[in-house]
Amino acid sequence: MSPEFQISPTAGAQPNTTTGQAVSTDADVFRKELAAQKELNLSLKADFENLKRRGRQESEARAAAQKDSFIHELLPSIDNLERALASGAFAGSAQFHQGVEMTLHQIHSLLRKHGIETEESVGQVFDPHLHEAVSKRHDPAQADHSILEVFQRGYRQAGKVFRAAKVAVNELAHPKQARRAR
Repeated sequence: MSPEFQISPTAGAQPNTTTGQAVSTDADVFRKELAAQKELNLSLKADFENLKRRGRQESEARAAAQKDSFIHELLPSIDNLERALASGAFAGSAQFHQGVEMTLHQIHSLLRKHGIETEESVGQVFDPHLHEAVSKRHDPAQADHSILEVFQRGYRQAGKVFRAAKVAVNELAHPKQARRAR
């Protein structure tokens, strides 16, 4: 073999420092890009989860508002059925009277199922947050500011007023009479 073509045993074993640094630099760049992509992926995933949660909350709120609106529209019909029962107009037809009572019972059960409770107000002390005074009366046998009559039943939902009761309130001493008594 000619000496020109002989390869030194150490020639191939010496690393090229320029190439090694380039490989190292490329690997660092790829690692940084991978870390940035992972961070972006996590951020997008969190944004997507937040979007799904907000959409679900908005959908639930919209459904609850529609249900409440429907119940508000239903309450006058319930009031009319209750007025019909109170009027005693069913004297000739006990079965019809019973049918209306059963219907009202079913509707009140359905309202309770959806978290709407009726409020019994007669005899209670008037509370402007729960009741709407539509008239005043004088009954010395009852306590001052007590509710004497309910014209329209009140309803609550989750402890809050759904519809205020329209009531007649007892007023023992009229302002003019109170001044004279002094």
